[in-house]
Amino acid sequence: MSSFCLKIDRTGIPHEVIQLAPHELPALGPHDVRIRLRYAPVNPADLNFIEGTYGRAAHPPCIPGHEASGTVEAIGSSVQSLAVGDAVIPLIGAGCWSQQMVAEEQFFARLPAGLDPVQTAMLRINPVTAWLLLREFADLSEGDWVAQNAGNSAVGQAIVQIAAQRGLRTLSFVRREEAIEPLRQLGATAVFLDDAAGLAAAKEHLGDAHLQLGLNAVGGDSAIRLMDLLSPGATMVTYGAMSRRSLKVPNRFLIFKNLQLKGLWVSRWLEHAGPGALYEVLEPLTEMLMNQQLRLPVEKIYPMSEAAEALRHAAESGREGKILLDLA
Repeated sequence: MSSFCLKIDRTGIPHEVIQLAPHELPALGPHDVRIRLRYAPVNPADLNFIEGTYGRAAHPPCIPGHEASGTVEAIGSSVQSLAVGDAVIPLIGAGCWSQQMVAEEQFFARLPAGLDPVQTAMLRINPVTAWLLLREFADLSEGDWVAQNAGNSAVGQAIVQIAAQRGLRTLSFVRREEAIEPLRQLGATAVFLDDAAGLAAAKEHLGDAHLQLGLNAVGGDSAIRLMDLLSPGATMVTYGAMSRRSLKVPNRFLIFKNLQLKGLWVSRWLEHAGPGALYEVLEPLTEMLMNQQLRLPVEKIYPMSEAAEALRHAAESGREGKILLDLA
């Protein structure tokens, strides 16, 4: 059986090397399921994978795409956990930019019926990252503050919404004035521009409040400002490097503030924690989706035939939401 996929034969500039091509599916084994994939987001990790700069190297020719939504189309004779018609998301590391996929049942998570496949396509990476950032690195209680840069990124928006449900207060930095109000509407407590004036305003807003957790997705000067804001003994977690600038830590933050610097990569976390731990995170997130407490903004959805333009668009700054591929 064949379908179409988006593939690369070499690493390089994403919109230049991506191509639409036929894809021959393997035969269905006894523990396999065949999935009809529906939507797939274009994440920074996907762009880095295609460029050859991601934490896991691409081995062309290969199919990119770290997450998607889909429906079970066929099952092998020994499959127990899934049935034809089930809504699922893949748990595998790449290969999601295809109309169909065949893999063992353990590599898919079943979702409740009735969820929007556009939203579930974006569930496994960014909301899971946000959930772990708020759970794994500090003992946070209702009313506590959390600070972040890249507040209007996909992870940043998820952090704001998850924190609001937990009764946490968020202080977010963004690069553009027009990004402030939409983030407030998602539940952000305070939003400032990511510059020296914004840092001063944030300090004034916090006053003597204790700030024990900072979440860094940018690096460079933005990360320095975030560390400047944190209380002594606080933790800053780096989970992205959008500026592509090195994180150079002033000695004073280590000597006088004893800041703890940590990192998070969901793929590595999953390797150690296992699928069961991922299901424990997905369950409350899907519940938030069902209750409309979590909304992942979308900028535009492109057909597979316009994948090059989709990747070009995804690499641009100033977007108001995620770029997705329609895999139908």
